[in-house]
Amino acid sequence: MLQDSLGMSPENQLKVLYSIIILVVLAVLRFIILKVVWRITEEPKTRYTWKRTVSFIFGFLSLIMILSVWFKAIGNLGAFLGLLTAGLAIALKDPLTNIAGWIFIMLRKPFSLGDRVQIGQHAGDIIDIRLFQFSLLEIGNWVDADQSTGRIIHLPNGKVFSDAQANYSSGFAFIWNEIKVLLTFESDWRKSKKLLQELIMEYAEETSVSAEKKIRDASKKYMIFYQYLTPIVYTRVMDSGVQLTLRYICDPRKRRSSENQLWEEILEMVDQNADIEFAYPTMRYYRNNEGAGDSPANHFPNP
Repeated sequence: MLQDSLGMSPENQLKVLYSIIILVVLAVLRFIILKVVWRITEEPKTRYTWKRTVSFIFGFLSLIMILSVWFKAIGNLGAFLGLLTAGLAIALKDPLTNIAGWIFIMLRKPFSLGDRVQIGQHAGDIIDIRLFQFSLLEIGNWVDADQSTGRIIHLPNGKVFSDAQANYSSGFAFIWNEIKVLLTFESDWRKSKKLLQELIMEYAEETSVSAEKKIRDASKKYMIFYQYLTPIVYTRVMDSGVQLTLRYICDPRKRRSSENQLWEEILEMVDQNADIEFAYPTMRYYRNNEGAGDSPANHFPNP
């Protein structure tokens, strides 16, 4: 009947039937596997990984099995695949590079779902990894302190071969952060440094303990070595005063909250100590025949 109505030979009718059976069987197997995964785990990341992997494997199997049905001889199939591969290599250079990048990401794992990374000029949290591209929930840009902008950036997988990748989450899992406090030359900088050291030690005590454990774990995989993880305050003389720099480790996702907490405590410290004052760029002018000790100098802020 199909031969009369569609002009399809019995041989081709069988090929169509076999192709439909292959698609149905593989779809049922995919459904059963995912059903089992959904039953044994509720973790979104695990479910997502399984769904993507199973979909890719069964899609590839479907293509190969259907091609084998429509080509009578393996030799013909091999010749076809050879010509197809040569054509794809020339015409689809970028997509093939992205597929190679996907394989590299899956095997080498420079980053995985949930990691905070920077690829070239783009930074964000990895929220999706597909065959041709991965997606970032952007941080930074016009927003300060590595907080989210709300935008999703899609990058081709081939970027892993051409752009440097910085991973905030893998390995050490902490970053060093610095807060610069500029005080006047008249301030008691020794007292200020002592107070700031006590403040930063109290804040980072728990984090330093956790970081020591993390760095021991990371050293098994990477050549990471820090002799000291304790926070410290550095002193430096600037044009407008004495700069005290607080250096400490923190969770990359809590950089802004840590700065907020520390700055509030620094402001309270300055407010409670009359011999400690913030400095800012100024210009001093003296009239002729008037020394610095003869009359108060006029202070004018920089425009």
